[in-house]
Amino acid sequence: MIALQPLRLAALLPPLLLGGCSWFSGDSQTAPDPSSVPVEELYNRGVDALTSKRYALAATEFDDVEQYYPYSTWALNAQLMHGYAEYLDQKYLDAISALDRFIQLHPTHRDIGYAYYLRALSFYEQIGDIKRDQKGTQEALAALQEVVTRFPESAYARDARLKLDLCHDQLAGKEMDIGRFYEKQHLYAAAIGRFQRVVDDYQTTNHVAEALERLVEIYLKLGLPDEAKRTAAVLGHNYPGSEWYADSYAQLAADGLVAGGTADLPAPGNRGFFGRSLDWLF
Repeated sequence: MIALQPLRLAALLPPLLLGGCSWFSGDSQTAPDPSSVPVEELYNRGVDALTSKRYALAATEFDDVEQYYPYSTWALNAQLMHGYAEYLDQKYLDAISALDRFIQLHPTHRDIGYAYYLRALSFYEQIGDIKRDQKGTQEALAALQEVVTRFPESAYARDARLKLDLCHDQLAGKEMDIGRFYEKQHLYAAAIGRFQRVVDDYQTTNHVAEALERLVEIYLKLGLPDEAKRTAAVLGHNYPGSEWYADSYAQLAADGLVAGGTADLPAPGNRGFFGRSLDWLF
């Protein structure tokens, strides 16, 4: 999964950054003992490191703020900035750990929405290829949905909704990948279950048309022409110009089930096609 660009994420960042004090001028200079540094300066050292993309150093500096000034308001901000630094460093598990701690300790903090959002992004960035286990996608889905549920009118929720769609598309893609494998192995009942799940549970994804076409293909292999024609009718009604409908129609024509155009297919009716499919697929 491509990481969210820092500048875009910064647009949603709460106003926690302050002007740095630029305590270092080069790599060779030794930092002063954190316990002897005023809290404002210590915090700004973390900001300096963050803005210069020294993310690991920034996380350490923000940790120092909390360690040496645990009861200051700076410590609260430093906990959240620590999670942000870990996220930018692509240490997502560490970011999640830091953000979970912040959420647990400060559930009413004014920036709690950002903490939930950044936590969700840390799960989202770990989503892998559809060939791999999709536990990470499920975790990202749950975390993003929590942002939407808790903060429905926020900018965080608007971005989370977009990423929810991508998570659903990822999960649908996984179902399709498994379904194709089952079909190649002639495990048609198992394949039908996977393709039908895409139709039922991932209705807004771009995989539905192919899932319906695959169902047509399998029903023809199983010698179930009526089911194949009904599925093709649903496919044609909702995706009339798609390559998947063209393929399905060609298969039906090759089997002599249609001859004169789409009029040979049963009408899909007035209800939504996902609801209709439940009536006859099984």
